[in-house]
Amino acid sequence: MFAWMHATPWHWAGFILSVLFFLALDLGVFHRRAHVVRFREALAWTALWVTLSLCFGLFLAPILIANWGRPETVEFITGYVIELSLSMDNVFVIALIFAYFRVPARYQHRVLFWGILGALVMRGLMIAAGASLVSRFLWILYVFGAFLVFTGLKMLFVSDEGVHPEKNPVLRLARKCFPVTTGFKGQRFLTRQQGRLALTPLALVLLVVEATDLIFAVDSIPAIFAITTNPFIVFTSNVFAILGLRSLYFVLAGAIAYFRYLKVGLALVLVFVGCKMLLDPHGAPPAWYQMTIPTGLSLLVVATIILAAIVVSVVVTHREKKKANARARTAGPGPGGAGSAGPSRPR
Repeated sequence: MFAWMHATPWHWAGFILSVLFFLALDLGVFHRRAHVVRFREALAWTALWVTLSLCFGLFLAPILIANWGRPETVEFITGYVIELSLSMDNVFVIALIFAYFRVPARYQHRVLFWGILGALVMRGLMIAAGASLVSRFLWILYVFGAFLVFTGLKMLFVSDEGVHPEKNPVLRLARKCFPVTTGFKGQRFLTRQQGRLALTPLALVLLVVEATDLIFAVDSIPAIFAITTNPFIVFTSNVFAILGLRSLYFVLAGAIAYFRYLKVGLALVLVFVGCKMLLDPHGAPPAWYQMTIPTGLSLLVVATIILAAIVVSVVVTHREKKKANARARTAGPGPGGAGSAGPSRPR
């Protein structure tokens, strides 16, 4: 049966208000003025959000919520790791969107802030809908599992078509309904142009980012339901992962070339999580082909896949750069290479 756990409406309200407080603090105090987010600053914010997430799952939730024990903590951390891992692919797509629209670096944080705020609302609605479906139709978990396996295999074997923001239907609709300014107007999303309300290019970027996140949520939310059907754990783990996405973007955006095999790792995670959903009896008497994979083992498998993908990507990229540098040194500055600097002197 579907478990709602012992999270009261006060727990829900307290968590949501706390998130809104941190977001207001972020935009109103720390990022009140537009500036370029440097690597060290982004790394510090990433460490802060990860620390807050772990403190919530390990200490705060067990104290405040009745019957929150070790299984719930493991489910929260596993869901958090899965969502954060799948968000990495979103980071790289956002980098391509920023490059396409030539968004100045000092305005990128503002787009990510409001984009993630919208993502929190959309994902909250999707989680509520998913929880309602699971509580009424438990068999839909098998549909989620099959979908995740299909998506993972598609990522592995179907060539990537790339990102084409100009083909986004949301972007086309916005340009059709509203006038758009030719250039950026500072941090503003809206402005007045010839007496009419007009969108700035920054608003178009925000719309494309929101639409992209909605597409990614179709994969990530069913993946967390493979770990737990508890809506509070699904929601909180999702929210903490999304909150860390902004700073994670500024940490990883400059190193996209070093993560060439991360997509393979994410695809394998989707396949594994999908298989877990298909094999799990979900509370019913297990059939001969079914088995329950412990959540702790799932956490270990997902973390191992992601770390292996990152390590292999970095090692392969580093070796290729060393080989390229060695070839450059061998070739030398002249057209004939180092060994052909000129004719040898007669002895």
